[in-house]
Amino acid sequence: MANAQTKIKQTAGREQLGDFAPKFAELNDDVLFGEVWSRTDKLGLRDRSMVTITALVSSGITDSSLTYHLQTARKNGITRTEIAEILTQVGFYAGWPKAWAAFRLAKDVWTEETEAADEKAKFEREMIFPIGKPNDAYARYFIGQSYLAPVSSEQVGINNVTFEPGCRNNWHIHHATKGGGQLLVCVAGTGWYQEWGKPARLLRPGDVVNIPAGIKHWHGATADSWFAHLAIEVPGEKTSNEWLEPVTDEEYNKLQEEE
Repeated sequence: MANAQTKIKQTAGREQLGDFAPKFAELNDDVLFGEVWSRTDKLGLRDRSMVTITALVSSGITDSSLTYHLQTARKNGITRTEIAEILTQVGFYAGWPKAWAAFRLAKDVWTEETEAADEKAKFEREMIFPIGKPNDAYARYFIGQSYLAPVSSEQVGINNVTFEPGCRNNWHIHHATKGGGQLLVCVAGTGWYQEWGKPARLLRPGDVVNIPAGIKHWHGATADSWFAHLAIEVPGEKTSNEWLEPVTDEEYNKLQEEE
């Protein structure tokens, strides 16, 4: 089954050239990105980034447009190791000086994430479950980046949820007319769990948290550690989640001082 098409929205053409060259701006934003780049059911964004970077470097274009597409490639999932391999390969066919120029830009684009990526990879090696993909569907209910890896969808839902340092979810409540709630099993790193009106609890691997339905709470990583737990949905009747206000920096930073 083909992947669903993703609509890419681009406004750079109109913002930079709209008054001077409106037709060019229209073609750039609506055709190149709005139609060609958006044909993700035919070729994914990651592959389109690789093709575009190869074409630009081969043409000797190493200005801001290449920087933009390198940044886009990083967002589309191309890693530091992969971009190094891509540019090395291109260098043999398009010319060594072109590859050198591209590497200078790529190094700046990926350097800022090098340390974080290394820490993430190290953390993933510490636990038996994968980190999974960015938890984009629930990103609006988190401060910081979280990741989700489904473990089981039969009988009871189980997901491995990973939080980068400092990441936490909003206060929330699991509702149910009968049963329901959630069970957390900590698998790696250190984190926090707190119920409304109660002191926060520091969590380490092996700790288990039972969360009955109707309890307002939040959980997440400590400021200096990645953290992961299995989230197990307890079966119940008419279950739902109510997402509430974020955990403020003041509330969160106070926990770090007390740790």
